[in-house]
Amino acid sequence: MVETATVNPRVLLELFSMYRDWQEERVQEISKNQEEIENRIEVADALAIKLLQRYNHSTSTMKTASRHLSGVNSLQVEIGELKGRLTEVISNCDALCKRIAAEGPEPLRSSIKPFAIAKADEEICSSSSSLQTVTKTSPPSAE
Repeated sequence: MVETATVNPRVLLELFSMYRDWQEERVQEISKNQEEIENRIEVADALAIKLLQRYNHSTSTMKTASRHLSGVNSLQVEIGELKGRLTEVISNCDALCKRIAAEGPEPLRSSIKPFAIAKADEEICSSSSSLQTVTKTSPPSAE
């Protein structure tokens, strides 16, 4: 004889209800975890964007600095050339003043001094970073 086991419908309903409750808890837990993960992804995206912006700004600044520094050597050469020309002009001016003082007309002789003697009391030297004042003494005159 075969006995059939019947399941009490209330017990079956209770089991399904428990299973449904467990599924809902799992769904809520998974949703909560998913939300936390999405928030972390948003934060990571925002930080990545800020980092990229800073990187781009740094790159731009370095490129600008590089362009500025690339012109420094040519400017140094140009300054050297200008310094040479200025020295030549001062030398020519000094020679002209000496010549006028020695051979020029009398009204000019008394009013002019050679350039080197006129500036010998105080000469201003320019360095690359600042101006310095150098005091020189005049050589004794041969008069």
